[in-house]
Amino acid sequence: MIIYGVALLAICTLAGVILGDFLGVLLGVKSNVGGVGIAMILLICARLYMQRNGGMSKECEFGVGFWGALYIPIVVAMAAQQNVVTALHGGPVALIAAVGSVLVCGLTIALISRMHRGEPLPQELPAAAVEPVAVPAGGR
Repeated sequence: MIIYGVALLAICTLAGVILGDFLGVLLGVKSNVGGVGIAMILLICARLYMQRNGGMSKECEFGVGFWGALYIPIVVAMAAQQNVVTALHGGPVALIAAVGSVLVCGLTIALISRMHRGEPLPQELPAAAVEPVAVPAGGR
């Protein structure tokens, strides 16, 4: 049944690549525009639809979850295929955008961590230490 999750991911990936290529043609760019992102959005929508309608077994959900966890390495691998040297020769905009986005993210994280002075979460008890709740025979 895990193979159904992989098949769902493959269908969403193919649809994302086709839609990304089509979007690139519409924008006049000779590249796939957002194909992986479109595929992940389609996968999320398909998974939610199947869960609501009872079409997703635990094994299928495991397959979708497994490949969904590999999303970031897939994006990194696809980004490695792009011609970074050409982007840098085209102007300093790519380098400025990269450094700027890292700085903005770092400053945002620092700001949020300084603003949020919440209390730490309580310690969790081990599962063996938790006593089961007795339910009356006539009640819920």
